[in-house]
Amino acid sequence: MIENAGIALVTGANKGIGYQIAAQLAGRGMTVLLGARDEQAREKAAAELGVHPLALDVTDPASARAAAASIEERFGRLDVLVNNAGITGGRAQAPSSADLDVLRAVFEVNVLGVLTVTNAMLPLLRRSTAARIVNMSSSVGSLALLSDLAGPFAQMGASAAYVPSKTALNSLTVQYAKELRSAGILVNLADPGHVATDLTGFTGSRTPAQGAAIAVRLATLGADGPTGGYFNEDGPLPW
Repeated sequence: MIENAGIALVTGANKGIGYQIAAQLAGRGMTVLLGARDEQAREKAAAELGVHPLALDVTDPASARAAAASIEERFGRLDVLVNNAGITGGRAQAPSSADLDVLRAVFEVNVLGVLTVTNAMLPLLRRSTAARIVNMSSSVGSLALLSDLAGPFAQMGASAAYVPSKTALNSLTVQYAKELRSAGILVNLADPGHVATDLTGFTGSRTPAQGAAIAVRLATLGADGPTGGYFNEDGPLPW
């Protein structure tokens, strides 16, 4: 385990699960960068947690490059990247009636935003002796679970936005794990469960702190830890 050391960036960390991931990593002695695009919310959350605010819009490559340049100047490397920022797109988007602008916005944050930030941070992660990337997914991204007519999502309505964006993120994460395995960078997916945040309309049965735990565990894996995996608190999830 990485303890009492390390530089960590958490995106979308001004509230909810991201806020708790930042809090728990800071509690382990890490230097935490709280990434968010809303300046007021970013500064307030960072002050509350005693961490470093970092301006970051995951949909803007220039913002990601500027954030990476700031980290390089201040710390010289990055040990942990948690791609937590995500959106649902509001109301459910059934495929037959989906608003393409909404779909583009969701994929821009949930998939392309992860790629944008990760690629901007990779030169810094490569300087770490134990770099870890954690992408926040969801169990609804599992094709096996969603296609099981007797499974936990059997009554869930069809979705062309949020759900496919998480499936795409799962696939992208596996590709990063394949590419970065030889560099010793472990890349995994975390499913926080059904957490009560504004993203779920506060309907979840789990607290943000509980949802953050699996991401923190994956962010602090030892050298013998998995890569290219998809996990919730109880273990691996089916693809």
